[in-house]
Amino acid sequence: MAGLTALLLAGRRPGVDPLAATRGQTLKALIPVAGTPMVARVAATLLASDVAQVRVMTQDVEPIAAVLPADPRIGFLQSGAGIANSIAAALRSGEAPFPLFVTTADHALLRPETIAEFLAGAQGADVAVGVVERAVVQSRFPQSKRTWLRFRSGDWTGANLFYFASPAALPVIETWASVEQDRKKGWKLIARFGPMLLLRALTRTITLHDAVARAGRSLGANVRMVGLSDPLAAVDVDKVSDLELAEAVLEGRA
Repeated sequence: MAGLTALLLAGRRPGVDPLAATRGQTLKALIPVAGTPMVARVAATLLASDVAQVRVMTQDVEPIAAVLPADPRIGFLQSGAGIANSIAAALRSGEAPFPLFVTTADHALLRPETIAEFLAGAQGADVAVGVVERAVVQSRFPQSKRTWLRFRSGDWTGANLFYFASPAALPVIETWASVEQDRKKGWKLIARFGPMLLLRALTRTITLHDAVARAGRSLGANVRMVGLSDPLAAVDVDKVSDLELAEAVLEGRA
């Protein structure tokens, strides 16, 4: 991972975060998971992965910095209007240079081995996105409730892992920005690439990997979905049940 920058997204959306409020916090990234703020857990995982540098993107530098390891590889970037637009701006300015690995502060169960698997699968792509197949998730968490993207040859859920290798990624990120408010509705993104691709996705006559590759080619980029073998990659802490599950895993109860 020599030369790789990791961007850790630790911003907040407008208004009160309902999960943070249940734990007496103003920022979700500061919620303790098994006694450690979740953003600190993810930062430690990134540092253990031996990346060249970690850039934490947030509107709230001081409280986030106060819980992070004292490591010279850690720096901060200011969040702007929307995640995708903020990432694109950081890439264009060079504050977060290519190649760039991106993950989120609520990925409390992220492991260095999973990062390594993802990055190995991303090699040669302009853009890569981590996903986990339903059978992998349910092999460990049979009752897990997720947002599933249903395609031929499998149902998939996101893993909050992204890789941007070169400037060819910028049109893809800009398209992501245009549908960011509908990030849980994958069909809205697919619809931007024409009715035929949308029809094939809705009728499950195309795989997720093929659909995304075709959409990427229309933007001049090699876009790849990287299927991961770790069911923990599908667990992000968005609600109380996610937090309880993450703590049960870390404490050896699940």
